[in-house]
Amino acid sequence: MTKIVVDVNGGDYSPSEPILGAIKAIKNIEDLSIIFCGPKAEIEQVLTSNNCDMSRVEIIDAPDTITNMDIPTVAIKQKTESSMYHAFEQLRTNDETCGLVSCGSTGALLTGAFLRLGRIKGVSRPALCPILPTINDEHPIVSIADCGANVDSKPINLVHFAVMGNAYLKAVYGIENPRIALLSNGTEDKKGNELTHATFPILKGLEDINFVGNMEARDLLNGVADLIVTDGFAGNVLLKSTEGAVLNLLSLLKSEIKSSVVSSIGALFMKKTFKNLKSKLDYNQKAGAVLLGTKKIVVKSHGNSKAESIYLSIKLAYDMHKANLCKIIEEEVSKVKVEVDE
Repeated sequence: MTKIVVDVNGGDYSPSEPILGAIKAIKNIEDLSIIFCGPKAEIEQVLTSNNCDMSRVEIIDAPDTITNMDIPTVAIKQKTESSMYHAFEQLRTNDETCGLVSCGSTGALLTGAFLRLGRIKGVSRPALCPILPTINDEHPIVSIADCGANVDSKPINLVHFAVMGNAYLKAVYGIENPRIALLSNGTEDKKGNELTHATFPILKGLEDINFVGNMEARDLLNGVADLIVTDGFAGNVLLKSTEGAVLNLLSLLKSEIKSSVVSSIGALFMKKTFKNLKSKLDYNQKAGAVLLGTKKIVVKSHGNSKAESIYLSIKLAYDMHKANLCKIIEEEVSKVKVEVDE
């Protein structure tokens, strides 16, 4: 039985939506059991009212929550009655527990992963790696590594981000030869800052990855690459600016449709098109971001996640475990034998 621990606190719709997402996972994945960390009474109420198989459930009573207002390094050590603290304890001490899913504080989750789990042997730094939809039907997804775990990075970190992301896309998403690009301010080989200038020739020289060169931010959703490699600061700006632009565009489109009777009538004929577009861009229809490079699997769901997104995050953690991704990453990173200034 595959055990995954779910931190049900800390999200906008906690604890009910994370619990409902986990219930769906139990019903759809035969060899899965869930360890719930959160308020026991509320967890039991949701489980029983939704006919959950209680033989595949454990509950750890953890009424406290680490919030976004808490200092992550302090909270993960001192808030010992919090659901996230207990979740990491289960992941760290229980050999049968393979992964953790949480929609709580990103800072606390990353800090807990660094301090409580530690890195896979050989990994210089873990990387937060989300999956985004593209507008390219032939290449429907794109990933970013890193998008926020490491604000300041060195060339060796970006090299490891590329190697880990490459292994992830191959093992979990079945992309045979992922195209890996380096985020820069131009596509020319000589574009970029000191970090990208130092990283570019190393990635180009690696035989085991398909490096396609520099990529500009505007091409993120065009499907020109499967993995974008960058430091956590630039990656986070890239992710949030793209999300913001898409949301604003959809909001503007909605306003224009409502601006006149003719537009509203025309929109009725395109209702299915708009519904498909919204579904494709809705993060609640996608799994969370994975933290690549830690000794066990950690998946960070969006704070606004509902049941479907939590379910997909649990399934992603399950698939990563079944693919033996942590071991694959250790093996692939050990092959990197380049001289890099650390």
